[in-house]
Amino acid sequence: MTDQAPAPYAGPQRVLSGVQPSGDLHLGNYLGALVKFARLQHKIETFIFVADLHAITAWQDPAKLKDQVREIAAAYLATGLDPKVATIFAQSAVPAHAELAWVFNCVARLGWLDRMTQFKDKAGKHKERESVGLYTYPVLQAADILVYKATHVPVGEDQRQHLELTRDIAAKFNHDFEAPNFFPLPDALTQGPGARIMSLRDGAVKMSKSDPSDNSRINLTDDADTISQKIRKARTDADVLPEKLDDLAGRAEAQNLIGVYAALAGREPQDVLTEFAGQGFGAFKPKLADLAVSVMGPIGGEMRRLLSDPAEIDRILGAGAERAREVAAPTLAEVKRIVGYWAG
Repeated sequence: MTDQAPAPYAGPQRVLSGVQPSGDLHLGNYLGALVKFARLQHKIETFIFVADLHAITAWQDPAKLKDQVREIAAAYLATGLDPKVATIFAQSAVPAHAELAWVFNCVARLGWLDRMTQFKDKAGKHKERESVGLYTYPVLQAADILVYKATHVPVGEDQRQHLELTRDIAAKFNHDFEAPNFFPLPDALTQGPGARIMSLRDGAVKMSKSDPSDNSRINLTDDADTISQKIRKARTDADVLPEKLDDLAGRAEAQNLIGVYAALAGREPQDVLTEFAGQGFGAFKPKLADLAVSVMGPIGGEMRRLLSDPAEIDRILGAGAERAREVAAPTLAEVKRIVGYWAG
C-alpha cells in the first residue's frame, strides 16, 4: 500500500484582515485595503478586526487607545463594511487570539522569526531595547488568521513574509500533531492597482500616517477644502503628461498622481494618461482634486457622524466580538485537545 497525500483543506472559505489603531487612516489605507474589504464581504465570509493587541508593540496612550479603536471601526463602516454582512470587532475582545498565539510560539522556530525583515527595519540598531512583542508579533498574526481558519488574507508586499510564516506554522502544527489539514495554508489576496500610494510630498516614499508633514497624505477625516488644497500643493514636475506609461519612468510624483486618479476613478492608469496626454499639472491637479473630493469627502463626513455616537460604534464592535468568539471557540477547543491540554 502506497502513502497518499492528505486531502486538501475542505473547510469554509474565509477572509481575514485587520488595521492597527495607531493613528489617522489616509488615502493609501483606503485604496490599498478598506475599499477592497468592502468588496470582499459580498464574495466570501469576512472577518475584519481592529488590531489593538498589535498596536501596543509600540507605546500607545491608554487614555486614547479606545477612541483610536473606535476611529478605525468608523473608517470600516464609512468605507462600506456592513456589520450585518462582515464580522467587525476589536482583537482584544477575543481572548482566543492570544491563547492560540502561545501555542504557536511553541510551534514556530527562532530562526523563522530571525528572518523577519520588518523587525529589523523597525528595531534598527537598538533591537535589545525593543519589546518582545515587536519581535514575536508575526506569531500573533498567524493566530489572528488561523483561529478563524481563514483561507485568504489581503496582503501588501510588506506583509507577504508574515503570511509565509503563517503557512509554515500551520503546516508544522498539522505535521507535528498528526492533524492533516486541521489548519488551512492561507493564500494571499494581492491588493492590485492603487495598493501602494506614495507621499504627496515625495513620490519615492510610501504615504504614511507617521510622516511629520500632514500635507504628505490625505486623511480620511479631511474635509473637502483640505483635500483640494493638499492635491493642489502636491509635489510635481514641470513636464507635461506623456501618452504612454513607459514615458513616466523616473517621474515618481507624476506616476503617483496618475495612479491615485486611476484608483479613485476605477480606471487603468494608461486610460488616464490617454485622457490627459499633453497637459500640464495646472490642468490635471484641479481634475484630480475634484475627483478626490467627490470620493473621499463623503467618507470623512460619515466618519465624523459615526464618531459623534461612540455608543453605536461600541454596540457594533460588541456584536462583532460575540460572533468572532463563537467562530474562534471551536478551533481553540480542538487545538487544546490535539495538543493534549488538561480539560478539567
